[in-house]
Amino acid sequence: MTITRRGFLSWMGVAAAGALIPDDAAAARADQHFPGHPDSAGVLHDITRCIGCRKCEAGCNQVSKLDPPDRPFDDLTVLEQPRRTRPEVFTVVNQAATPNGRLFVKTQCNHCLEPACASACFVKAFKKTATGAVTYDASLCVGCRYCMIACPFNIPTYEYDRPLTPRIRKCDLCHDRLLQGLPPGCVAACPTEALNFGPRTALLDLAHRRILDHPGRYVPHIYGEREMGGTSWLYLSGVPFTSVGMREDLGELPASAFTASVLENVPIIVGLWPVLLTGIYVISKRKDAIAEQERQAAVAAALAKAKDQTRDQLATVKKEYLAEKEAAIQKAVKQALADAASKEPTADV
Repeated sequence: MTITRRGFLSWMGVAAAGALIPDDAAAARADQHFPGHPDSAGVLHDITRCIGCRKCEAGCNQVSKLDPPDRPFDDLTVLEQPRRTRPEVFTVVNQAATPNGRLFVKTQCNHCLEPACASACFVKAFKKTATGAVTYDASLCVGCRYCMIACPFNIPTYEYDRPLTPRIRKCDLCHDRLLQGLPPGCVAACPTEALNFGPRTALLDLAHRRILDHPGRYVPHIYGEREMGGTSWLYLSGVPFTSVGMREDLGELPASAFTASVLENVPIIVGLWPVLLTGIYVISKRKDAIAEQERQAAVAAALAKAKDQTRDQLATVKKEYLAEKEAAIQKAVKQALADAASKEPTADV
């Protein structure tokens, strides 16, 4: 089978036209606006109360049944270097040097009300649940990793070391525990009440009350109240959030406002993907066949050239050999005649 570049592009155009036909199944796509669950549960992290003990990390590790770390949780020297979440680490505590001294901040999935990961996922592997948790279904995931690109907090990670069954990994707010009426493992392990769990609306009231009661202790900003449309994980701080490594440039628009126009074309991309792969395969095989033909032609030409060179060399050697043989014969004849002449008797006078 042969196919030209023009033919392949024409084939792609026909497939694209078919993909543009309206489909009733496209009614529930991930790019539609989703208002979230504002009355769901959440966590308030008061940075001024965090002592960097890493007990929240240990609690998360135990509840999530993750592999134990290389260095124990009571080893606080790990705080000397900034860390981020990984496939086997759903939350980390980092320290920051600020005008108010050394502060500690816990990082994990913020469980946005309108999650960027969910709005970017065209197979709906991510879901914002009524509990407040953003959950992930590995059975639906196609490994495109758009969620990793979309997340403004740089949270989702990918299991690159599992090439056959890789998953996206992140905190799920201990969703199973929430269904049982239990707080997340990190909240249960916190010894200083730097983490408070409850309905998001109640947490916002608590945070506003703390700011009003202690205006000198807190900056007048609840991080997560409006960032990216709001998050279920909220923060209070005594210094600007940028001082502890958090982004304050995200604005208040939810992620869906940025991903909707892009995801409008996802059904087309998905529909064309098998065609694209088939076309690439055909072109690749044709390229391989042409390369093999060229290789065989080159080998045949080389063999023919070598054969001609060998024939010429043999002819030259044969000619030289015959010339040498003729010269030897002539020399031998002359020598025989000379010997015969020297042996003839001398005539008497």
